[in-house]
Amino acid sequence: MKINKTLIATLSLTAIALSSTVAQASDKIRIATEGAWAPFNFIDASGQPQGFDVDIANALCEKMKVECEIVTQDWDGLIPALKVKKFDAIVASMSITKERMKQVDFSDPYYSGGLRYLAAKGKPFDTSKAGLKGKVIGAQRATVAGLYLEDNLADVVEIKLYDNNDAVYLDLQAGRLDGALSDELPTFNWLKSDAGKGFEFKGQAFAKDDKIGIAVRKGDKLRAKLNKALNKILNDGTYEKINAKYFPFSIY
Repeated sequence: MKINKTLIATLSLTAIALSSTVAQASDKIRIATEGAWAPFNFIDASGQPQGFDVDIANALCEKMKVECEIVTQDWDGLIPALKVKKFDAIVASMSITKERMKQVDFSDPYYSGGLRYLAAKGKPFDTSKAGLKGKVIGAQRATVAGLYLEDNLADVVEIKLYDNNDAVYLDLQAGRLDGALSDELPTFNWLKSDAGKGFEFKGQAFAKDDKIGIAVRKGDKLRAKLNKALNKILNDGTYEKINAKYFPFSIY
């Protein structure tokens, strides 16, 4: 059988080109965040996503030696969009819950949180179940806070759920809510702002076993790579520097 050397050379070059294309594709991952959960993720004045989650995502990409593209997605659409491969991972302060673990896999936790009520400064606000009776309480829907209200206080309070936490804060300021329930850490940030100066935490934080992880598709090998990179930034001081940029205490 005769061998066409020109054909072989052409096929070899094609294979090399295809291999290069695949390699380039695998050297870039798309990471989604919400963009409405300051200081963890928010949109800056130039329209770019910023915050603790974004900094962590970029640090992990650097350790994995891949290009990191950060995209934004409304909270309710994050997991559905991940499952249809609109992006590769979610770094959006997402709590690791049993229900979510039925749909996605999570990395090791990259910080821990807890829930806390907030209401008008200087006014009594009893956070016991009996004390909350008849009050209008707001929270972001499909969050641990929102689910807590629905599961535990639906028979006691009027629950108002919102698409994002900014909308919760706006209705709180407008007097349409008696109080709100949210993750303690983003609320801590808001209370320091001009908008939040008339409000304060009420009661103590609870549900402090809330662990925050990075969501990936079921069975995706990216999970192991993210865990390895997370371990690196925890051990080399990178995580500590990012933490100090946003909080005067450790949130890990």
